Amino acid sequence: MNCDHVKDQLVDYLSSQLSAAEQAALTAHLAGCADCRAELQATQRVWQTLGAVRPPEPSEHLRPEFYAMLAGFKQELKATPDYSLKGLWQWWLNLEIPRPILRAVYSLCLVSVGLIGGYWLNRQPAAPSGEQQQLATLAAQVTQMRQVMVLSLIDNPSATERLRAVGYTKDLSAPNAKVVSALLSTLDHDPNVNVRLATLEALAPLADDPTVRLGLVHSLPKQDSPMVQAALADVMVQLQERRSVQPLRRLLQQPGLDESVKSKIEQSIQTIQTGRPAAPSTTPRHDQTHIAPQPEPAASIA
Repeated sequence: MNCDHVKDQLVDYLSSQLSAAEQAALTAHLAGCADCRAELQATQRVWQTLGAVRPPEPSEHLRPEFYAMLAGFKQELKATPDYSLKGLWQWWLNLEIPRPILRAVYSLCLVSVGLIGGYWLNRQPAAPSGEQQQLATLAAQVTQMRQVMVLSLIDNPSATERLRAVGYTKDLSAPNAKVVSALLSTLDHDPNVNVRLATLEALAPLADDPTVRLGLVHSLPKQDSPMVQAALADVMVQLQERRSVQPLRRLLQQPGLDESVKSKIEQSIQTIQTGRPAAPSTTPRHDQTHIAPQPEPAASIA
């Protein structure tokens, strides 16, 4: 039994949904695999966090609004005139019209009714039904639960849990101010380079928010990792953020700055100022094109 297969079965293992043979095989594997035991403990902590979240309750206004909408629908239905389709059909059959013409007129009427009905339906504004309102309320509550989970995991001592929390933010269409603030703080202060890189990847799509954009600029002088410095420089180029030029220049003055990062920052400054990619160096070296990971002991997940 390989580790990937075991990790796929951890949820079923915790809920006792595996067969006796599978349960025994997985227990034996966990006894000899430290990585899978760590993943099991992480899954258990997520379950415990979810169990502590208060179950969402429907709004107290949901039932009165539903019955008010139902009463309005019944009134509209009573006001609709009740025509006798049977009498109209009988009158149509009593007309002495040749059958070919009758069939042609009948087909034309069906096509006309379909076109008019489709046009009318497309013109009508879609009124939210009670079920749609419930779904919208549940979606909002699920989003709120995810944000609570992000805030509870992002300060976890385990780098794996912090990475999981950052990954959850990608499922949020519009993170609230608390989540954005927590992500910016993680980018500035997290001791793990992988967590900071993942946080930057999560923040970059949110850069239309002025708070996020300014937070990314202010984060530049706080970074000491060559990988994060280079990644932030790339984000500034993509955003064409001119406020980042001065912080990038201050990074160039840092003693012992990685040569590849120095070249990357110089090209980024030129691109931001001119709006055009910088010209490549005439004598590029191998260490100027690849960021060496050796100086980054924090890159391994704690």
